[in-house]
Parts: sequence; structure tokens; C-alpha cells
Amino acid sequence: MTRLVDPTGELSPVRRERLPRPPALAGLTVGILDISKPRGDVFLDRLDQRLSASGIGVKRYVKPTFARPAPTGLRQQIATEVDALVEGLAD
Repeated sequence: MTRLVDPTGELSPVRRERLPRPPALAGLTVGILDISKPRGDVFLDRLDQRLSASGIGVKRYVKPTFARPAPTGLRQQIATEVDALVEGLAD
């Protein structure tokens, strides 16, 4: 018997609709969030280079640890400073 367990501990998960994707990145500022997993920065550095070379504004952010959600202050900062966000995972 297979049992599905929700690791978030939410008793009543909130359903959130996805935000629409921007039609293009030109003229926008893209945030890059490094969740602090080993070697994630290698990929994100390259992504930063590629976006910047295309004339797209980039802002970088780093979570203190991958084991927990980003702190509220960091999430609020990201929400006010960028138009789109890439969160990098690695391992």
C-alpha cells in the first residue's frame, strides 16, 4: 500500500494560482535566488552572465540555508525589486 505524506505539515493547503509568465524578459529585472545548495552558484553564475549579455537586468539573492524557506524579509525584498525570479537547485 502506497501512502502519500505531505512534508509541509499543512492541514489545509492553500491553493494558489500561478502568475502569468511575462511574454519577454527585455526591459525587465530578473532575480536569481541561490538556495545555498552545493555548486548551485556555478549554474546561476552562468545564467547571470547570459542574461546580462542579453541586456536583461539581474539582481542576485542568497538564502541562508536550503533546509528552510527563504526568510520573510528576503521574500518581501525580492517581490519589490524584480519582475521575474529564477530559483536555482543543485546536487
